[in-house]
Amino acid sequence: MAGTSPEERLAELGLAVPEVAAPVAAYVPAVRNGDLVFTSGQLPMKDGELLVTGKVGGEVSAEEAYACAQQCALNAIAAVKAQVGDLAHVERVVKVTAFIASTPDFTGQPGVANGASELFGNVFGDAGVHARSAVGVPVLPLDAPVEVEVVVAVRAGA
Repeated sequence: MAGTSPEERLAELGLAVPEVAAPVAAYVPAVRNGDLVFTSGQLPMKDGELLVTGKVGGEVSAEEAYACAQQCALNAIAAVKAQVGDLAHVERVVKVTAFIASTPDFTGQPGVANGASELFGNVFGDAGVHARSAVGVPVLPLDAPVEVEVVVAVRAGA
């Protein structure tokens, strides 16, 4: 992993930084304040469409939700890149919050959130290890099953 950029590691995973997902309301995808970038909640949008809709534990399987969390993380990476220009400037993924729209009896939110967490670890290595919350909620925008927001630290002067 040493010597490879975050985008090269994404390519090794068969992934690429997507276009920044368009906001679905009155906000921006990410804001930089000093050496921190805060993303808005990212939905599992790919090519302008949600991967799936519904509740995890109902219409959406845990495996599908894991893939959704990974797509949310990719979208968050795109939002960060739009703020900092080069993903190599990311010093650390500080905090990840995953919201999982789930049925009342579904308790696997941490496993779903691993879709995002494991991607950040694979892309940023040790700098991708982060604090995290995985929260079950009754509904998310557009009936998305997962939404992920991220805070990253950027190297000083980058």
